[in-house]
Amino acid sequence: MQEIIKKNMLSIEKSVTGRRGVRFEKALSKAEDLLPADCLRKSRPHLPEMSELDTVRHFTNLSRQNYCLDSHFYPLGSCTMKYNPKAYDVLSNLEGFSLAHPFAPLAGVQGTLELLYNLQELLKEITGLSAFTLQPAAGAHGELTGILTAKSYFKSRGEHQRTEVIVPDTAHGTNPATSNMAGYTVINIKSGPDGCVDKEALQKVLSDKTAVVMLTVPNTVGLFEKDICQIAEMVHAAGALLYMDGANFNALMGVAKPASFGVDMMHLNLHKSFAAPHGGGGPGSGPVGVVAHLAQFLPKPMVEKQGERFVLNTQMPDSLGKMKAFYGNISVCIRAYCFLRQYDGKTLHQVAEQAVLNANYVRVLLKDYFPAFFDAPCMHECVLTLQKEKMNGIRTADIAKRLLDYGFYAPTIYFPLIVPEAMMIEPTETENKEMLDLFVEAMKTIFQEIVSNPQVVHEAPLLQPVKRIDEVSAAREPNLRW
Repeated sequence: MQEIIKKNMLSIEKSVTGRRGVRFEKALSKAEDLLPADCLRKSRPHLPEMSELDTVRHFTNLSRQNYCLDSHFYPLGSCTMKYNPKAYDVLSNLEGFSLAHPFAPLAGVQGTLELLYNLQELLKEITGLSAFTLQPAAGAHGELTGILTAKSYFKSRGEHQRTEVIVPDTAHGTNPATSNMAGYTVINIKSGPDGCVDKEALQKVLSDKTAVVMLTVPNTVGLFEKDICQIAEMVHAAGALLYMDGANFNALMGVAKPASFGVDMMHLNLHKSFAAPHGGGGPGSGPVGVVAHLAQFLPKPMVEKQGERFVLNTQMPDSLGKMKAFYGNISVCIRAYCFLRQYDGKTLHQVAEQAVLNANYVRVLLKDYFPAFFDAPCMHECVLTLQKEKMNGIRTADIAKRLLDYGFYAPTIYFPLIVPEAMMIEPTETENKEMLDLFVEAMKTIFQEIVSNPQVVHEAPLLQPVKRIDEVSAAREPNLRW
């Protein structure tokens, strides 16, 4: 087969050499006027000439080697890798939105401003908070916006002694990083044996130095902070603010409003919970909502309604300033708006219930094979671990690689750090029972392989274009370019 391909390529090369040589000489003569001589090629590049059909087949076959939501189950815990309706992509690309000039006068973008204003109102409704900014471009960017909003608030009150942010070990890793980036000292506290915040440990570190307590709810072990109302009372008694990382809000939307817990501020990941494509580094959107007395400190401008017109209010003297050029990732906001208009309070409640049901379905079916580290009903995701005595030296990374051979993308592994050999699995609400059953069967099969033939799992993946790499060398000598 390779010989046939080689002969065909040589034949094509001979037939086009003359024409391509002329084109190359013309291009080179133009390049000489623009580039230094030592930057120019000394000979023409050897590029294959392919028909459109061959080219299409080549890239189509390459694409089939990738894992994506359109082709595979993608149980990436804590990232809500769920299906996103293609119709939202079409709507966000309507010319009135996508071709609007960034400096267009407000009169020319009233439709966009109206949509953004209505999205803010919808986010206020489902969270119970008083004001939202849509500027932040991602979850971590939302965290930074929230923490800087808190900093502006305490500065206005003259409470300069508040220099600490408390973060439990079940929070997203960006929480302590964000706090440090904002200039705060991070105080970490350990969780209790049930995977939730240890209230005694929290009380010991709360003081007049505390500015913010950051909770991820549900947390990274997939559990709801059952004592959150009491925690909020403790935080407020210390004069501090309670920040909720809402990246996992797909388990709560339509079910509970964070403001009713005593949450002062939070961010939402529109690119996760609210149906915008997520993965590959973006795009993202992390709106921040706050209670009424913090609204004046949010970034400016804010989208507001004045009579029948929509405006960008820049007259906010107490604002922390601008967090992003223009007004955020509007295409992501449009997708989230479509999602929230498609569903109402009742159906959002059903979406959250389905997300929780799917995660618990997987957790229970795998209980005798890969048990959950915290043996309790979970929320949007379950965090499994290994039965060490039955693993024959196999580790979580081996299982993740073997899953690829069975047609499933690997779950998040080795996170959260408090769970040894962690496998964080989030089925999301969009996967059906048939797919979850196939995934569970694959996990059970891998367990049997571990018991009877562990070498197969240790050498996985066996059926992929790229086999197992030397991870130690890759870590020590990363090749950052092809």
